[in-house]
Amino acid sequence: MVAFGKKLKERQIQEWQGYYINYKLMKKKVKQYANQNQAGTLEHRYVLKDFSRMLDNQIERIVLFILEQQGILARRIAQHSKQQESLQEEPDISKISELREAYGALGHDLLKLLSFVEMNAIGLRKILKKFDKRFGYKFTDYYVKTRANHPYSQLQQVFKHVGLGAVFGAISRNLVDLQDRQGSYLSIYDQPALPLQDPVVDSIKSAIDRLSHSTNFLNFLAQHALIMHEEFPSPSGDEHDVDQRYHFVSLLLNLANTFLYMVNTYIIVPTADDYATSLGAAATVCGVVIGAMAVAQIFSSVYFSAWSNKSYFKPLVFSSIVLCVGNVMYALAYDLNSISILLIGRLLCGFGSARAVNRRYISDCVPLNVRTQASAGFVSVSALGMACGPALAGLLQTKFKIYNITFNQETLPGWVMALAWLIYLVWLWISFIEPAHETEVNHVPEASSAEHDKLEQGPEQPLLLKSTENEQEEGGDEEYDASEEAPEESRRPANSLGSAYRLLTPSVKVQLLIYFMLKYAMEILLSESSVVTTYYFGWGTSTVSIFLACLGLTVLPVNIVVGSYVSNMFEDRQILLASEIVVFLGILFSFNFIIPYSVLQYVCSGLAMFVSAEVLEGVNLSLLSRVMSSRLSRGTYNGGLLSTEAGTLARVVADATITLAGFLGESKLLNITLLPSLVICVTSIVATCFTYNSLY
Repeated sequence: MVAFGKKLKERQIQEWQGYYINYKLMKKKVKQYANQNQAGTLEHRYVLKDFSRMLDNQIERIVLFILEQQGILARRIAQHSKQQESLQEEPDISKISELREAYGALGHDLLKLLSFVEMNAIGLRKILKKFDKRFGYKFTDYYVKTRANHPYSQLQQVFKHVGLGAVFGAISRNLVDLQDRQGSYLSIYDQPALPLQDPVVDSIKSAIDRLSHSTNFLNFLAQHALIMHEEFPSPSGDEHDVDQRYHFVSLLLNLANTFLYMVNTYIIVPTADDYATSLGAAATVCGVVIGAMAVAQIFSSVYFSAWSNKSYFKPLVFSSIVLCVGNVMYALAYDLNSISILLIGRLLCGFGSARAVNRRYISDCVPLNVRTQASAGFVSVSALGMACGPALAGLLQTKFKIYNITFNQETLPGWVMALAWLIYLVWLWISFIEPAHETEVNHVPEASSAEHDKLEQGPEQPLLLKSTENEQEEGGDEEYDASEEAPEESRRPANSLGSAYRLLTPSVKVQLLIYFMLKYAMEILLSESSVVTTYYFGWGTSTVSIFLACLGLTVLPVNIVVGSYVSNMFEDRQILLASEIVVFLGILFSFNFIIPYSVLQYVCSGLAMFVSAEVLEGVNLSLLSRVMSSRLSRGTYNGGLLSTEAGTLARVVADATITLAGFLGESKLLNITLLPSLVICVTSIVATCFTYNSLY
């Protein structure tokens, strides 16, 4: 792995060399500060003032150069626009072709400018992190907080690069106008999705998406999947290999696996209490029945994540077989009159959880240009499965026997899911194509003869957002810092849960706590809904199923509103804190402190809690992907696995809480189970406030 200083030098545009961030000088300055601080010859206030001034000067020089280049591009566009107007009066095919080439050249120059912004933003983030680590200050929090929203700060110019977007818009619009529209009078504004087949425009779109961290609906939805990306993407040759490994039907099979697993998880929720009662157990044992699947998933996530390093097909086959067997055992427990068989069946279903494989397939085998759609599809089918599970249970209200095997509302979910997994297994065996696995190697960047190829390579991670990696920084260009690890060592993926945990900074831990909290609150609401509504309102299985299905169906509409509108008006950290407060209010008003406890109170508070938790999940995973170490973007113990483990552990604890609270009686179940939710929620809000400035 090449050190960042060398990478910056290699990717610099030669004629702009004097305008890049002076990373080498600033790194030496940080080392000098650290040495003087150890010797006790330097005041802390002087260091903060001097380093802040140096950063301000560096950023100001960069921003002024960006504005100058934007002005040059704008003047060239204006000149080309005049030529275009004259061509509309007297069309000339050869001149139109020349004008298209001129706009293409403009696009290449815009790509150069985007690359310039990208590399400087990375350098700024890295030097801030190096200062924090070497000098022991939380300087990044202070610097970003004081500069980000100040009217005289140049920092926000890099955040809000409106000028670059305007230049790109002008180039795109004019190229569309120059296309042969075959008599069409529609413009790009009438049809925003008007096709423009131009590789330069596609490259600019990718670069701007990396810079702006676009928050359209698909991107917002994709954040729920937490598909981790490396800070520096693979070279273009490697991306070509990903294109070669991509198979659309195999992607569909992974999404189908996700959908069926979510249906399998929630299809038993409306009837779990009745099933437990029919086998001689208390109704609140439904917590153990539902949670058994989550207990097994804690372990299955690890071995499936490790297995996906070698194969995708075999884990999916194993998952389908185990889930098929587990559902058959769940269904047969009724005739065998055995709560043990019931629990073993659910445990087997949890051991068949291949969500780690599904995530890994999208991350490794889906090309960048469709990865966002694939990630959004992963979340969408999960939400659909969550809604379809209870809805399907509500339809299975029948009872009959075949060869002394009982088919009723308790056992039919097991039989239906066993059949579904069997059909899926056949489809998987026939249609899935195993992609070629490559051994992980350290890529050494080579000097490319084509400048365009260099420009297209850039980081996917949000650029100026504070990185909270605990791995050591890369070494200098010509000097070696003994306090820092070798670059190769610092970039290796975590090889155990312990090493992954050591990479978690306070910001990451807080985000994982929030994820734990929202999953805990949602599991309490869903898992005890059947018992609570039966006790207070006398609801039957069909009514509970409709209630849970309606909750599940709110996921996509809420994400559309938040992803398309709310996230464009507010920062993620603002949405995060607001959502936590609404979750808190939803939990608070769910308590039975009003007698009699009404359906309106339960439904409204439950809906507020569930919807705000869904919004919270999106922004939480978005922020988590930003503040999490790039070393957790790959390998077995990756960021996706850690978040899955946190969420699964929350579900296990929640289901155990329901079962234990059941011993005190159903009349006390609601308030006792909500109390831990309230405490964890308050804790997460306080923790968010303490780390708020680092979530930029």
